This record gives sequence, structure tokens and C-alpha cells, in this order.
Amino acid sequence: MKTNLRKYRFERGELSQQELADMVGVSRQTIVAIERGDYSPSVKLALLLANRLETKVEELFFLEEKDYA
Repeated sequence: MKTNLRKYRFERGELSQQELADMVGVSRQTIVAIERGDYSPSVKLALLLANRLETKVEELFFLEEKDYA
């Protein structure tokens, strides 16, 4: 799974990883792991992130071709 989280953080006022983490109630390390592709967020966290960044979940996260195999 890929993410546009970093892109949306910067488009929404250049939010830091810590600021976004505080907004959704997780650690900065969680945001780092999501952006690096090392961690897939829960549905709840994905929805919270999308809500705080004023976008849709499918704009933040998307599957790669290899994910369908």
C-alpha cells in the first residue's frame, strides 16, 4: 500500500508529523512509519487522518499492483 500522507500534510499548511500525530492521537513515530510504508493504519486511524487533512481515505492511501496478488 502506498500513501500520499506527506503530500497532504504539506498541502494543508505544512503540518509537522508531530502536529498531525497530536491531531489524531498517535505518536509521531506512527506517522513516520505510515509515511515510510512500514505501517498500515487501522480503518479508524485512516478515517481520522483523512478527516483532519480534509480529504478522502482513498486520496491518502492506495493499493499497488502487487497488493492485488
